[in-house]
Amino acid sequence: MRRDYLRAMLLIFASIAIGAVGWSGHVMLLPVAIGFPVVWSISQSRLVAALVSTGYFLAASHGLPQGVAAFYSSDIWPGLLLWLCASISFVIVHAVSWTKKAGARPFCYLLAVVIMALPPFGITGWAHPVTAAGVLFPGWGWWGLGLMTASLAGLVTRMWPAVAIALAGLWLWSAAIWTDPKLPEAWRGVDLELGASLGREAGLQRQRDLIATVRGAAGDNARFVVLPESALGFWTPTVERFWTGALGDGDATVIAGAVVADARGYDNVLVSIDSKSVRILYRERMPVPGSMWQPWRSWFGESAGARADFFANPVVSVGAGRAAPLICYEQLIVWPILQSMLHDPDLVVAVGNGWWTEGTSIVSIQRAATTAWARLFAKPLVTSFNT
Repeated sequence: MRRDYLRAMLLIFASIAIGAVGWSGHVMLLPVAIGFPVVWSISQSRLVAALVSTGYFLAASHGLPQGVAAFYSSDIWPGLLLWLCASISFVIVHAVSWTKKAGARPFCYLLAVVIMALPPFGITGWAHPVTAAGVLFPGWGWWGLGLMTASLAGLVTRMWPAVAIALAGLWLWSAAIWTDPKLPEAWRGVDLELGASLGREAGLQRQRDLIATVRGAAGDNARFVVLPESALGFWTPTVERFWTGALGDGDATVIAGAVVADARGYDNVLVSIDSKSVRILYRERMPVPGSMWQPWRSWFGESAGARADFFANPVVSVGAGRAAPLICYEQLIVWPILQSMLHDPDLVVAVGNGWWTEGTSIVSIQRAATTAWARLFAKPLVTSFNT
């Protein structure tokens, strides 16, 4: 009994270490996350598998409580509650999927992999080990994703040491030849350090400052300039006229985050602005659950917060090409990027407004995950974040 207890504790501590290191925000450490299925598979009971899953998920998302506290300007308790609630779906899926039958275990784990990649459970499907495919199989595309999935299944069999050794070899080779996704020609992503004021300070001077930033970037031979999520604040006719007037004498196209609101809620969007036209380019498929997406509020006749379009607009036309946009939270989960890749876009555009993540690795994790996916499918990547 004591030996079983000690083994369980070691497995739980191992899962915590795997989650913390694999999701520390460094792209080359993402393959550490594939240690989770090994630890999960050698758990001696369903309870231990649940505790292992809890340890991994909470460690991987350990920046959430502090980030939520900063977002709401509150103490740590609301963040801790959201942290625990978010882990429930991951823990339930992996606890239910666990089995003592070695022959059935790969199929059960693959089922968990698929469930956590798609809605509804995929809505909180952070820290998905399949994200490491971009590091282990860069440029392999769907073949690489298939090999990664097969490798995850192999890691829950008795042959896991051989599979782990093979993956370790691929990891070392990838680290030796690694290059980040290239920036598309004529594109510029602008990072800002405006903190919580971005999107909230709606004064004319802020808009002038952003326009000056765009002109500075466009002066470097950029035809497309990307600004972070919520950069323009609420998208109103006044803001639209101001920006179209300011860009009327230039050739650059600005792609910037904004919010379009009505009586029923709001959309978190990307707006495309050039000298000839203005349009809503993209509506976020999956806003942050809880803080932005609050569908339960409509049951009480209140505004439902940000709308989730789930499977809408996976790619958008920009100039002569097509882009796969990802706004903030979409970079942490699996199905938005895979849905976009089904349409074979020319590039990936990832934006975020991470002022509330100061002191955490959340933005670094977003960058790492997006980089990995772009490398897997050999797509150029444009990023723009506010911190």
